[in-house]
Amino acid sequence: MRRRKRVDENMPLMEHISALRKVFLFAAYGIILGTVVGWIYSDQVYAFLANPVIQLGIELITTTPMEPIMVKLKVSIVVGVVIALPIIIWQIWSFILPALKQNEKKYLYMIVPSSVILMLGGIAFAFFFVIPIGLKFLLFTGQAVVASTTLVTKASYLSFIIRFLLSFGLIFQLPVILLLLIRIGILSPDSLARKRKYAFFGIVVVTMLISPTPELVTQGLMVLPTYMLYEASIWLGYIVARKREKALEG
Repeated sequence: MRRRKRVDENMPLMEHISALRKVFLFAAYGIILGTVVGWIYSDQVYAFLANPVIQLGIELITTTPMEPIMVKLKVSIVVGVVIALPIIIWQIWSFILPALKQNEKKYLYMIVPSSVILMLGGIAFAFFFVIPIGLKFLLFTGQAVVASTTLVTKASYLSFIIRFLLSFGLIFQLPVILLLLIRIGILSPDSLARKRKYAFFGIVVVTMLISPTPELVTQGLMVLPTYMLYEASIWLGYIVARKREKALEG
C-alpha cells in the first residue's frame, strides 16, 4: 500500500480533512468487501456467536418479521469489520504517522500487527471466558426467588455480544498506546509505576463507562485483565526505554 506523504504540522485544515476522508474511504471499502463475504457465512457466524447462550439452554426467538434479515445483515457487517480490521488499523495509524518525527515512524509498522493481535486477543478473551460467566450471572440470578421463563431475542443478544466484544477489544489496546508513548519519550515506565493507584482508579472508572452491563461481576472481569495489561506495559516499558536510550546514545 502506498504510504501517504508527510503532512506538515502547519497543513491547512481542509488538507487535514481531506486526509481524514481518505482514511474513512479506505476503511469503508475494506468493510464493504468484508461484508460481502460475511453475508455468505453469516448464518454459521451467528450460530458460533450464539453458542454461549445456547449451551445454557436458552432458546433465541424473533419478535418481528424484519428481525431475522436485520440480524443477518448486522452479522455480515461485523464479519466485514473483522476481515477489514488490519486495513482499518493501518489507515488510522497512517493518518497519525505523518505527525511524528522521521525517526519515530518506523515503530508504527510494529504497532499495526500488535494492535490487530491484541484486538483479536481481547475479543477471544471476552468470548471464551467472560461472556459465559457473565451470561450465567445475568440470566439466572434471582430466578430462584421468582420462577420465570428466560426468552432472549436474536437481535438483543447480537447487540449485547457485539458491545461486549468491542469493549474488550478496545481495552486490550492499552499496551500498544503506553509502549508507543514510552518509546517516543512522552511517558516513562518509572512514572507509570509511581502512578499505579491512579491508573487502577482510572481503569475502574473507564470500565464502568464502557462496560456493556451495569453489574459488578462483568465489570470486575474487565478491570482485572486491564490492570494486568497495565502492569505488563510497565515491565515491557523498561525494555523499550533501554532501547531508546541506546538509540539516543548511538
